[in-house]
Amino acid sequence: MKKIIPLLFLVLAAAGLMLILNACSDNMGDSGVNPQTGTGGSMARFAITGNTLYIVSKQSLEVYDIKDGGNPAKTISRNMGVGIETIFPYKQNLFIGAMDGMYIYNNATPANPILMSKFTHVMSCDPVVVQDKYAYVTLRAGVNCRPGGSFSSLDVVDISDPTRPALVNSQTVDSPFGLGVSGKKLFVCEGDKGFRVMDITDPAKPVHQRYYQDLPSYDVIVRGKHLIITGKKGLFQYSFDDSDSIRYLSQIPVL
Repeated sequence: MKKIIPLLFLVLAAAGLMLILNACSDNMGDSGVNPQTGTGGSMARFAITGNTLYIVSKQSLEVYDIKDGGNPAKTISRNMGVGIETIFPYKQNLFIGAMDGMYIYNNATPANPILMSKFTHVMSCDPVVVQDKYAYVTLRAGVNCRPGGSFSSLDVVDISDPTRPALVNSQTVDSPFGLGVSGKKLFVCEGDKGFRVMDITDPAKPVHQRYYQDLPSYDVIVRGKHLIITGKKGLFQYSFDDSDSIRYLSQIPVL
């Protein structure tokens, strides 16, 4: 299983890259500059905004100009210490998950992101997604990045002032991995234990709606009314509506 999970993450990353490239082709304006942000999973280590590619390694943020796709040029590298895990772009900010917290970078100048703040938490794996003025972060116990941790949680962070992020809600969940958000729904992957749908009509207080124990899940990409989920045996596509149910569409098997 330990060998399969990284492969599934790689497949989801590839799916995210396809969505990013589609976004680039679909939204290219007359100026040749793509104003949109590509879609990736919450556990992604790369992201694209316009003509800029961001890659996070275990200790740094690398920024590349990809206006000339055949000749990407590194514009800057930010040393961020250790334990850097994920990146999620939202509007003019970058949200970078690390083992000890969440970094928020101002991305108004894409080639030169500027650190605004860091929200610190206990040592843990922490995928992050953002919608409006809230960031949703999962902290998973019992793994290398949280040795000896006794519980896993879903945290809600108020980022209305990105220079002063503040925890507004925290609740225990079983075994959180990646997560996704769309409108009034928050989706939480819980590994072999299943897939959770939560209601965020009040975005600061997620409420459990439905739990799919027969759907092992590790990360999710949300695009419109579609979900792309990495599961135990491959990549799965589901649709969802305003109810609490999801509908199976297709599978790409990974053995």
